[in-house]
Amino acid sequence: MSSLSPVELGHRIGSGLLSFPVTHFADDLSFDEDAYRANITRLGKYQVGGLFAAGGTGEFFSLTPGEVEQVTAAAVQSAPEGTPILAPAGYGTRTACEFAAAAERAGADGILLFPPYLTEGSQEGLAAHVEAVCRATSLGVVVYGRANAVYGADTLARVAEACPNLIGYKDGVGDVEAMTRIHTRLGDRLTYIGGLPTAEMFALPYLELGVTTYSSALFNFVPEFALSFYDAVREHRREDVARMLNDFVLPYTEIRNRRPGYAVSIVKAGMTAVGHGSGPVRPPLTDLTAGELAELSALIERLPGLPA
Repeated sequence: MSSLSPVELGHRIGSGLLSFPVTHFADDLSFDEDAYRANITRLGKYQVGGLFAAGGTGEFFSLTPGEVEQVTAAAVQSAPEGTPILAPAGYGTRTACEFAAAAERAGADGILLFPPYLTEGSQEGLAAHVEAVCRATSLGVVVYGRANAVYGADTLARVAEACPNLIGYKDGVGDVEAMTRIHTRLGDRLTYIGGLPTAEMFALPYLELGVTTYSSALFNFVPEFALSFYDAVREHRREDVARMLNDFVLPYTEIRNRRPGYAVSIVKAGMTAVGHGSGPVRPPLTDLTAGELAELSALIERLPGLPA
């Protein structure tokens, strides 16, 4: 059982950098639990607001329900005491409720609710979906707005009133007007998280909209850089942010944009580049080519203050 109440979890995740650790696979694409546990221990040495086990970068979409619970339990047991672990829920409403129950069994501190599978729904349907998951767990729930689950301000306000354990909204849409409406309507009732791919690209302007944190995929393989970037954003050091964008983030995204799915694949390639290999991605994703891995490795090597 989590030692953090939903309200405490909301405050905690809003006060520091967040990240989605990759899920480690062996060459036969089976879950490599020992390597995963070692990596959670490594990442847990840094001060973060929380870690999302089996999240988007952790290939939630390619894991079985049993594997999701196994990955979550491994993260809970391997993270240092006091590091919040959030587990995923998604697909249809009843399945999402089962994922939420599994997260509690595994000892997670909270839930990240991904969009429903494939089917579009009305705002009323999305509200009912979130309310059902919130009722199915005592844990704090963060909804992830993206793809076929784009929540309006009125919808979030309705669910927030009905469900005290709804604690956060993670934005993967990038609609500034919509985000402004949400924050203006709900204020500090929710914690707001930047959730666009390579969230560093949007971190500074989103801070002005009340989005105090974001999930960093870069933290997986260049944690010092990711934390330095986060500090620069929170301290409004615009020149430093611009320099780090120009030196690393922008050329990184140029590689990321070459193929669909590379937002995940490039993170695993980064792990390989720094000597913390996490295995291949599962289909339908594809790994970076050898040439792209060499490009990424060279880009990482140019970062100041990192070991060769």
